[in-house]
Amino acid sequence: MNGKRIVTVFGATGHQGGSLARAILEDPDSEFTVRAVTRRPDSDAARELERLGAQVVRADLDDEESLAPALEGAYGAYLVTNFWEDMDAAHEQAQAAALARATGHAGIQHAVWSTLEDTRECIPLEDERMPTLQGRFKVPHFDGKAEADHFFLDAGVPVTFLRTTFYWENLYGAIAPQPTEDGALEFVFPMGDKKLSGIGVEDIGRTAYTLFKGATDYIGATVSIAGEHLTLTDMATAMTDALDRPVRYRPLSPDAFRALGFPGADEVGNMFQFYADCEARFVAARDLDAVRSLHPGLQDFATWLANHRDHFTSA
Repeated sequence: MNGKRIVTVFGATGHQGGSLARAILEDPDSEFTVRAVTRRPDSDAARELERLGAQVVRADLDDEESLAPALEGAYGAYLVTNFWEDMDAAHEQAQAAALARATGHAGIQHAVWSTLEDTRECIPLEDERMPTLQGRFKVPHFDGKAEADHFFLDAGVPVTFLRTTFYWENLYGAIAPQPTEDGALEFVFPMGDKKLSGIGVEDIGRTAYTLFKGATDYIGATVSIAGEHLTLTDMATAMTDALDRPVRYRPLSPDAFRALGFPGADEVGNMFQFYADCEARFVAARDLDAVRSLHPGLQDFATWLANHRDHFTSA
């Protein structure tokens, strides 16, 4: 490993882990090297990381014994789980607990745990504005991660809590604007005129890289990040300018969005309703100047669009 300190990156072939792995590997002066953890070391994404200089190892969050070798001898660890694989918050929490135990036992000097707010602090379970899901959550992929924060503290892990937000990559992925009969693109979110805090995935990795470089300065801290806070109308205008194609935002009520019925519609509808109904506190927690002090190259939405224009296909 050339004398460099190892950062074990879980989810290294996914969005967040991959962005951190590349941020480290693309820095020729980095004091770190990457141990990329994946369930599929023979995948194209894993092979690309290996080509860039990462050590690729196999481990599975559902197989706790496989985690120890992935962490052995590492200085740091980036810890992330993926709710969307089966949309089961209890499963995600079991994986987080396994990560906490393994990281604690390994003696990692600095871990960064990718987490989110507990939405029930703003919208309590008894609040009927939105349905309660999976028995005890309002937004399970938020609340489950927030509950899991204490696993790392209980295990004695020197941890930084990195609170992320909506990926702009979703706009050419899972919830991309849809073509209309008049040739425009249209997206429907239950946000009204409230601001959505968004970020480019690569900026999550670059910010996490700064946290590792900052060593003990960030242990015990909660760092909440975004790239820009924009209304959906402003996002549609920016997309129209960037894509040379009309893009419209059509607001729906949260109930109407949940009634769309696609897999996870309740979860996603509740998420957007949380973003809207709790806009002030969510936005206030993400001071863009503070984020930019950690990552001076932080992209705003227009910059991100210019850098990702080719990902948007004309339908």
